[in-house]
Amino acid sequence: MPECVCAALRMATRAVTQIYDDAMRPSGLRVTQYSLLARIARLQPVNAATLEDEMYADQTTLARALKVLEKDGLIRRVPNPDKRVKQIELTQAGRKRLVDARELWAAAQADIVGLIGDAAWKDTRTRLVRLLDAVAER
Repeated sequence: MPECVCAALRMATRAVTQIYDDAMRPSGLRVTQYSLLARIARLQPVNAATLEDEMYADQTTLARALKVLEKDGLIRRVPNPDKRVKQIELTQAGRKRLVDARELWAAAQADIVGLIGDAAWKDTRTRLVRLLDAVAER
């Protein structure tokens, strides 16, 4: 494992993402798409700037991901009282895909937690939150 925090986190993220993506393949969603749909569902209607902040995503990456979800008919952009900004919400197809994928996500989640154990996951999550908070405050 590298000493570099960034390299170590990226390696772990790639390995974990592969497990989720493999498990979620039948849904037609990658875990990143599932996470974005779930966040939109929780916050909708939501604008892209709020999603960027909520997900610590850069504008270009988020715009690209939203474009794919919109092309697939899973989200739509709707008018906002502030006409300069469009709101984003799930379509009926997006809500259905999210519900259908939930079980696959839960299985992948259980698989990962099972690999390291409940206590280790809770400790890891706590430490990741602490790291994210510290970096976000910079």
